[in-house]
Amino acid sequence: MDSITSILTPIHREGHRWVLIFAAVTVVLFLIWNPLGWIGVILTLWCLYFFRDPDRVTPSREGLVISPADGVVNMITEASPPEELGLGDMTRTRVSIFMNVFNCHVNRSPVAGKVKRVAYRPGLFLNADLDKASDANERNSLLIERADGEQIVVVQIAGLVARRIVCDVREGHDLAAGERFGIIRFGSRLDVYLPQGAIPLVAVGQTAIAGETVLADSISVEPHHL
Repeated sequence: MDSITSILTPIHREGHRWVLIFAAVTVVLFLIWNPLGWIGVILTLWCLYFFRDPDRVTPSREGLVISPADGVVNMITEASPPEELGLGDMTRTRVSIFMNVFNCHVNRSPVAGKVKRVAYRPGLFLNADLDKASDANERNSLLIERADGEQIVVVQIAGLVARRIVCDVREGHDLAAGERFGIIRFGSRLDVYLPQGAIPLVAVGQTAIAGETVLADSISVEPHHL
């Protein structure tokens, strides 16, 4: 029953048009040749699965930075936030999460706070798994300020197949931790720039779940063993 429930989830509104397109093409393919029609059925079911939008249970303790995306942590490095946010050249720890075409692509806020800046920048569509995709690819950056004044940056990055970044929030918007703020289709990446001094609690190769996996704890007083 749990498996069935996990599949029968609502789909994001961005997916409605695409599901109808895939379904219409499937009908045409059946008229052309029956086996092609069944291929269309499979692709339509995949489209439904791609745009799924399940509910998530988000940890609510202060100081936690939550994963904004489903996918694999493919990179943890030191880097400067996108220049269009105007934060200067000081580096922060950047956690990159790569989403393949089978991951849920609904993006969620990593923290509770106010959106101070939204900055879109056009660019290339390189494989989002590459390091240089953070600088070269089309992207949309959000600067979120928590109630304690700490700032977190989350960046939606288009990929090789992804051709549309959707951001549903504007500057001044108040976000709850784990709240939906956008979606990217079809295969892409999200970068999270942690607060100064925050140490990641995830490792490269780990699977992250949007709205649930804790990426870092910026106010923990526990000693860190590197």
